[in-house]
Amino acid sequence: MTEELKPSTEAQLDELRDRVRAIATTLPDVVFSIAVPSHKINYVSPAAEAVFGKTDEQISRGFSEWSDLLHPDDRSRVLEEWDRATHGAPFETEYRIVTPHGAVRWIQTKGRCATDEGGAVVRIDGMARDVTERREQEERIAHLTRIRSVLSGINSITVRVREREELLREACRIAVEQGGFGMVWIGLLDADGRDVKVAAHHGFAPDVPGELQLPVGNVTDIRNRAGCRAILDGIPIVDNDLAEVSPDNPLRRLAVGRGYRSVIALPLIAAGATTGVMIMYAREVGFFNADEVKLLSDLAGDISLALEHIGHEERLKYLANYDPLTGLPNRALMHERLTQRLAAARQKQAHTAVAVADIKRFRLVNETFGRHAGDEVLRELAQRLRTHSPEPLDLARVSPDTFALVLTDTRDAADIATRLERCLGGALAAPFLIDGKEIRIAMTTGVAVFPPDGNDADVLFRNAEAALKRAKKAGDRILFYHPEMNARVAETLILENRLRQAIEEEQFVLHYQPKISAVSGRITGLEALIRWLDPVAGVVPPGKFIPILEETGMILDVGAWAIRKALTESRNWRLTHGGPLRIAVNVSAIQLRQRDFVDTVKRSIDGLGIAAAHLDLELTESMVMEGIEENVQKVQAVRDMGVNVAVDDFGTGYSSLAYLAKLPVNALKIDRTFVDTMTRNPHSMTLVSTIISLAHALDLKVIAEGVESEEQAKLLRLLKCDELQGYLISKPLAPGEIQDFLISAGTQADRRSA
Repeated sequence: MTEELKPSTEAQLDELRDRVRAIATTLPDVVFSIAVPSHKINYVSPAAEAVFGKTDEQISRGFSEWSDLLHPDDRSRVLEEWDRATHGAPFETEYRIVTPHGAVRWIQTKGRCATDEGGAVVRIDGMARDVTERREQEERIAHLTRIRSVLSGINSITVRVREREELLREACRIAVEQGGFGMVWIGLLDADGRDVKVAAHHGFAPDVPGELQLPVGNVTDIRNRAGCRAILDGIPIVDNDLAEVSPDNPLRRLAVGRGYRSVIALPLIAAGATTGVMIMYAREVGFFNADEVKLLSDLAGDISLALEHIGHEERLKYLANYDPLTGLPNRALMHERLTQRLAAARQKQAHTAVAVADIKRFRLVNETFGRHAGDEVLRELAQRLRTHSPEPLDLARVSPDTFALVLTDTRDAADIATRLERCLGGALAAPFLIDGKEIRIAMTTGVAVFPPDGNDADVLFRNAEAALKRAKKAGDRILFYHPEMNARVAETLILENRLRQAIEEEQFVLHYQPKISAVSGRITGLEALIRWLDPVAGVVPPGKFIPILEETGMILDVGAWAIRKALTESRNWRLTHGGPLRIAVNVSAIQLRQRDFVDTVKRSIDGLGIAAAHLDLELTESMVMEGIEENVQKVQAVRDMGVNVAVDDFGTGYSSLAYLAKLPVNALKIDRTFVDTMTRNPHSMTLVSTIISLAHALDLKVIAEGVESEEQAKLLRLLKCDELQGYLISKPLAPGEIQDFLISAGTQADRRSA
C-alpha cells in the first residue's frame, strides 16, 4: 500500500515545488536558498534583476555574484553577519549595494537556517527586498529633524544673546553639534563691501580661512565660489557635488581635502542689504534638497533678523556714548572716562588736566561755505586730533565746535601747555581744504587741573569751561583756571617761541671743553657743549633751555646740527703731535628713541669729508638702560660706522652689570658729583675706584669729568683713570680759542715729558 502511494506523493511534492516557484516568481522580493557550507546557490527568484541589477541566472553562478555587490562601507559588517548565520544565527540586516550600473540601493534581507537530522546547518533560505525609498525617506526626515533642531536652537539664542560675536559663534556651534554639518563658516562684509571677513566658525580650527574676496569687475565664472555667489545674488547657493577644487577658494579646498562633498551658502540680509554669508558643509553627496534649503533659508533669516536687532541696539548704545559726526566720545562718555582717570590719579597721587578747546569763529565757516563744509572740517579736525593726541581715548567732542582732552600724569603747567601745543598745534598746522580753497582755523583752550582746580569730573569740566570763557574774552590761546599757572605757562611759551626763533636765526653756538690724558697730559679730544646767545638776554644757561628743546622735540633738529657743526669746526684744528682730535657730542634721550636715530647720525656725518672715527657720542646711563635691547642694536649700528660711544654720568643710574658687559661702548665717564666729593668722602672714593676697575676689566676707557683741583687729578692718576676733563684743564672755549689752546697745551705736555 505504501509503495503504491509513493509515486503519488512525489508527484504532489513536485506540484508543490512548482506552485512555490510560481508564487516566488510573482513576488517583488527576491526569494533565495543557499547551501551551507558550499555557498552554492540552490535557488534565486527572477526578482533578483529588479532588486540587485543582476538576473537570477547571473546570481546563480556563485555566491560572489551577490557579495561583490556589497557597498565598500557595509561589506565587512554584512559578511560577518552572514558567517554567524551559517552557524545558526538568524540573518536579518539592512545594507547598501552598488549595482552593475553604479546605482546605490538599500537592501533588507531576512534569512533562516535549515538543518539536517544532526542539527547542522545545510542551507539558508530567505527573502531580500529593495528598501531604498524607505531609507531615503527616513534620512530626509532625519535631516529635516536635525535642521529643525538647529533652527530651534538658533531661535533660542537670538532671544537671549545680545552680542554679535557670541550670536554668530553659538549659531556655528549649534549647526555643527545638532545639525550634523561638518564645518560652518560665517563671514561679514567689511565697510567697503569688497571683502568678507570671518566672524565665527566651527569645525575649522586652527586652519580656518580668514576672508573671502569678492570678484572685481565682470567675473562670469564663479561657479565654484558658492559664498561669493550667495552674496552677489542674494539667494541661497547649493553645490551638492564638490568635485572641483579652485585654487582661489581656500574654503572649498579645505572642505574637499577633509572629505566634504556638499555645500550651501546662505546670504545674511539685514535692512534689505546683504551683510554677510553663512556657509555649511556636509559629507554626503546630494545632501541639500529643496525642503532643507527652505528650512536653512529660514534659519539664515532668523540670524539676519537678530543681527539687525543687535545692530539697532548697538547703534542706540553708540549714539548714547559717541558723537555720530566725528566718531569721538561725547560728553557723557568723556565724563565717565575722566572719573576713571581721576580714581587712578588719586591712587598714584598724580596730576591730571582737562582741556576744553573751542574753534574760533567756526560759525563763519558754516555761513560762508555751508553746513556740509563745516561738518567736513569737524570730521577732518577730529581725525587730526586723534593722530596727535597722546592718548586718543581721552579725546571727545563735547559741543558743536568744542573738543575736550584729558592729559594724565602731568608734571606742571609748562608740561601741560607743551603737550597741548603738540596736539592742537599739530592738528591745526596744515590748512583745511574746502571746495578747493584752503582755510586755516585756530582754537582757544581752557584748562583745569586735578587736584588744585577740582576733585571730581563735574567740577573739573566746569572750571575748564570757565577758563575757556576767560580765554575767549582775553584773546589768549591757552588759559588755566588757576592764575598762577598762567604766569608760568606764559613764561614757558615765550621761551619756546624764542627758541624756535633761535633755531631759525642760528643763535646757538658750540663751546668746547678739552680732555687730556691722565698720564701724559696731552690733549685727547674735546667735548662740544651747546650755548644760546640770545640777542636780548645774552648767554642763556643750558639748564634753562635744553629741557624745553626736549619737551617740544626741537632737540632733534638742534642735536643733528650740533654733530654737523662740531665736525665742521674741528676740521681745521690740529694736535701738535699730529694725532687725531676726537670731538664728543652729547645725545638726548629723545634723539636715541627715534627709529631713524642711526640714519640721522649717518646723514650728519656724510658729505663733510671727515672720518666717522673722529666722532664720539655721549649717552647717559639711564638713557641707555631705557629700552636696553633696542638701544644695544642702535649703539652697535653707530659703532659699525666707526663712531665711538661713551656712557656719560656713569654711577648715577641703575645699569645692570650683565647689560653693561653687552653694551658696545668704548668708554665710561665718571659723574662730576663723585669726582667732587672723592677727596672728602670715602664712599665716593670707593665708588670711583670700583668704576675704574670695572671699566678696565671690560676693556673700556675711563674719563673723569668735573676735575677742578690738583688733588683730584692726582688721586685719579693713582687710580689709573685714563682721561681728565674739567676746569683744572680748561673752561669750555669758543671755537676761535681752540687752536691756540691746542698749541699751548701741546707745548706744556712736551716740557713735562722732557
